[in-house]
Amino acid sequence: MTASLKDRSVLVVGRGGGIARAVVEAARDAGARVVAAGRDQEALTAAYDGEPGISTEQVDLTDEASIAALGERLGTVDHVVSTASARARGKLTDLDRDALRLSFDTKVIGPLMLAKHLAPRMTAGGSITLFSGVAAAKIAVGTLGVAITNGSVEVLARSLALELGPIRVNAVSPGVIDTGAWDAFGEQGKADYFADLTSRNPVQRIGTTDDISAAVLFAMTSTFLTGTTLHVDGGEPLI
Repeated sequence: MTASLKDRSVLVVGRGGGIARAVVEAARDAGARVVAAGRDQEALTAAYDGEPGISTEQVDLTDEASIAALGERLGTVDHVVSTASARARGKLTDLDRDALRLSFDTKVIGPLMLAKHLAPRMTAGGSITLFSGVAAAKIAVGTLGVAITNGSVEVLARSLALELGPIRVNAVSPGVIDTGAWDAFGEQGKADYFADLTSRNPVQRIGTTDDISAAVLFAMTSTFLTGTTLHVDGGEPLI
C-alpha cells in the first residue's frame, strides 16, 4: 500500500543544497508541508526564501537539548528524514579521533536522538528515513571511518524499526551522487573520477539528487517497508 504525502508534515534535517534540497522539494511537490532544519537556520532561510510550502528551523544533531527543543516547537510531525553527515576520511593511521566522534554524533547518535524525541510526536503512519552510504557496502582503504559510520546507520534503522513499530524506519544508501561533495577534487579531478566510475559501474552513469529523493519518497510512502536499507548506488559495490 502506498500512502500520500498530501497535507502531511515532513521534517528534513540537512543543508540547503544537494540531496537535502532535492528531498525537501520532492516532498513539497508531493503535497507535504516541509520543515527544513539544520544548524544554520539563517542559511536555510536564505536558501528557501520565497519557496511555498517550506519553512525552516534550527537544530544541532550533536546537541540533545537542541533536538528536544525542536520537537517542542514542531508539536507533531508525520515523517522525519535525516541527511546530515560529517565524514571522517583517511587511512587508519590518519584518522582523527575527534573527526570520528563527530561523524558518529552527526549521522548515528543524532538521528537516534531525533527518534527518541520525535517518535512520540509522530502519527501511527509516520516514518523515519536515515542516510547510510555506499562505503558500508563497498569496503575500500581510505574510507574506514565513513564505512563504519554508515554501517552503524543501517543497524540503527533495523533496531528502531523493531522498537518503534508501527512507525516505519528505513535507511537510504546513496552511491556517488553529482553534488558539491566532490568539488574538493577540483574541476578536472572530479570530471576524471566521474568518468572512471561511469565507465565501470553497471548503470554507466553517476547518480543524481533526483535518484535519491525518489528513494526517500518511496521509503516515506510505502507502508509495508521498514527495517530496510535501499541501496541507490548504480551497482557500485559490484565493481
